[in-house]
Amino acid sequence: MSNNTPQQILPTAANLIGFSLFVITSMHVSDKAASSWIDEFVSVVTLMLTFSCLFSFIAIRTNVNVRRAQMEMFSEYTFIFSLLGILLIILLLVFGFIQ
Repeated sequence: MSNNTPQQILPTAANLIGFSLFVITSMHVSDKAASSWIDEFVSVVTLMLTFSCLFSFIAIRTNVNVRRAQMEMFSEYTFIFSLLGILLIILLLVFGFIQ
């Protein structure tokens, strides 16, 4: 049975990139970007998701098994770290609304 993790990470990360760009745009339109670090965190997470998409795409397209395994691993790690970043952003937003 083949591992289809890159085929699952690629569309999920791409959708999260779109959502992240929406959050960045919303922060700048509402003038909250100047008083918050959240847009910088979202920018870093968006960059990590972009790398995750890139690594997933390379893993799908390559025919070299060693390179495929490396790209899958890079894709998984960047994806999980970006999810942890999203968790941090959500916590910052929640605590910002509570105060």
